Amino acid sequence: MYSCPTGSFKAYVGDATCRLCPAHSHAPVPGSSECACQSRYYRSASDTSDTPCTGTPSAPRDVSYEIIGSNVLLTWRLPKDLGGRKDVFFNIICKVCPTGSPGPCVRCGDSVQFEPRQVGLTESRVQVSNLLARVQYTFEIQAVNLVTELSPEAPQYAAINVSTSQSVPSAVPMMHQVSRTANSITLSWPQPDQPNGVILDYLLRYFDKAEDEDNSFTITSETNMATISNLSPGKIYAFQVRARTAVGYGPYSGKMYFQTLVGGERSEMVQDRLPLIVGSALGGLAFLVIAAIAILAIIFKSKRRETPYTDRLQQYISTRGLGVKYYIDPSTYEDPNEAIREFAKEIDVSFVKIEEVIGSGEFGEVCFGRLKPPGKREYTVAIKTLKSGYTDEQRREFLSEASIMGQFEHPNVIRLEGVVTKSRPVMIVTEFMENGSLDSFLRQREGQFSMLQLVGMQRGIAAGMRYLSDMNYVHRDLAARNILVNSNLVCKVSDFGLSRFLEDDASNPTYTGALGGKIPIRWTAPEAIQYRKFTSSSDVWSYGIVMWEVMSYGERPYWDMSNQDVINAIDQDYRLPPPPDCPTVLHLLMLDCWQKERVQRPKFEQIVSALDKMIRKPSALKATGTGSSRPSQPLLSNSPPDFPSLTSAHEWLDAIKMGRYKENFDQAGLTTFDVISRMTLEDIQRIGITLVGHQKKILNSIQLMRVHLNQLEPVEV
Repeated sequence: MYSCPTGSFKAYVGDATCRLCPAHSHAPVPGSSECACQSRYYRSASDTSDTPCTGTPSAPRDVSYEIIGSNVLLTWRLPKDLGGRKDVFFNIICKVCPTGSPGPCVRCGDSVQFEPRQVGLTESRVQVSNLLARVQYTFEIQAVNLVTELSPEAPQYAAINVSTSQSVPSAVPMMHQVSRTANSITLSWPQPDQPNGVILDYLLRYFDKAEDEDNSFTITSETNMATISNLSPGKIYAFQVRARTAVGYGPYSGKMYFQTLVGGERSEMVQDRLPLIVGSALGGLAFLVIAAIAILAIIFKSKRRETPYTDRLQQYISTRGLGVKYYIDPSTYEDPNEAIREFAKEIDVSFVKIEEVIGSGEFGEVCFGRLKPPGKREYTVAIKTLKSGYTDEQRREFLSEASIMGQFEHPNVIRLEGVVTKSRPVMIVTEFMENGSLDSFLRQREGQFSMLQLVGMQRGIAAGMRYLSDMNYVHRDLAARNILVNSNLVCKVSDFGLSRFLEDDASNPTYTGALGGKIPIRWTAPEAIQYRKFTSSSDVWSYGIVMWEVMSYGERPYWDMSNQDVINAIDQDYRLPPPPDCPTVLHLLMLDCWQKERVQRPKFEQIVSALDKMIRKPSALKATGTGSSRPSQPLLSNSPPDFPSLTSAHEWLDAIKMGRYKENFDQAGLTTFDVISRMTLEDIQRIGITLVGHQKKILNSIQLMRVHLNQLEPVEV
């Protein structure tokens, strides 16, 4: 047995031969078991001790752009220096810079979208959409790899300035039915989100749904309302509208379907006029209030009962200004089929091809398939089917999710393609997410993502939730199992059906009955469990749990604790500890989401902003551990042992159900709490504990041990 000379190493004590230090590393003293990296070189968490140390990449080269309408296609070449690694990713920073003034540049808003994504790009191109006309943008393309987060320096980037030209208006987002008769339909619509000039008029296109789309008609309207006459009774018509400025026409809106009355059927005008009031962009708040008073007066005068639409109007007046889109609960419709027609596009069953059953849902099977709309290319979709023998109530509940989903349009929210209701089986068709649910996706790829990629996933989820919160929608069941991941690692919020899951079901351990309904206890805020108080703030609590799931690669929150134990622990101000290698700033953000008082929790807008700052400055993600500049709640173990009653390492291992590793600890001389409390994850791995779940369980208990030994002082909140 001999010691290795300087410049060489061997990992273990014994007669093995010494090995020369790999590139960019050195062993300055004899007897080294590992070669340390030279200055400005690093090893990632997935690199072994005999791996060469590597550096960060240089800036991307030859950035160029192409303007396509209101979109910009950015392309670039790989950095000249990849830092000695093959893994290189790109992040895009978008800024708006004032022209002709010395003011600072500001970050682009969420309306600007990136395809395939903004962070963690693997290809050297990205399309940026929803840009404003006549605005100067600056795009910074960062090059990063798996050791960038270890460097104190900011990532290298190349910048390019892009000035957009005047563009046509964006698409009209939606249409509302104002009234209808057997031979006419009156529609209204809001102004495009990006008019890009003065709207001169609108072109409305319509056709009988049962006939060829080529047999369409058009009418022009100088306002955002039009009456379409000479229609046939009882027919369903498809409508599209587009706006025109001096530059030209914008794109058509998506098709929306409305049906004329059957001959002799009477239209309920008050009810039919309401969407005009809540959806039109004409007039101001005074017009809204006057119209509301007039409608309520008509209702009172005719002694008709108040309908759910009245509640929708009152909610709109009290919570939103005119022209702002907001979520409408499908249950407020007296006829649920009307909500389906308004928010979900009907798809002809001949366009849908089911290829494979990939799972089961609440009401039937979940399938992989293809959708071939007429005149368009075929693409993959996910299909939920309603099992045969359903009741009217089950059909209504099944389709209610489509009525909800159809109101949303955001890159981090699952997209509804349409529904099939005119044939059997009844179907809900959505975009297909290749990587499935986030929790199982992470469990299958533990340790394979960089910190920036994990933060990018969390940022996408937060952006989707900010959009839903702005729409006045409360999810109630935000969890990694309800986040879907596509092939580009874009995370999208899905599963909008918890509002219908309000009956006890003891067969599902995820959901436990509470106050007459079942609730996902481990993900739900205390006030929602106790008082059924669901708000965006309770969604923020759930989002904090999702952050923990992401950083632990799909670990089950609170491990094998019972739901009642979780409730008791939360009530006593215990909170989940940071997962191994979790940056301190991320765990502090989780703790903010888990504030007992909901008014003290951050808004989703603040969460997105905080994550953006971390992405811009990856060095902030370097620090790990539980120490912080401000107090946090005591840490929670999955089986918190009573340390004062324990006298040996063996008793402690038995208390946390890890007794099988007594011999491992004995052989390593780990027999006292004082020595064990100093162990790190690497120490746990070194003594032969290879199961990741067991490593985490032991490490979390060691954190509590430190509290007991006063090595980490908890601070009362």
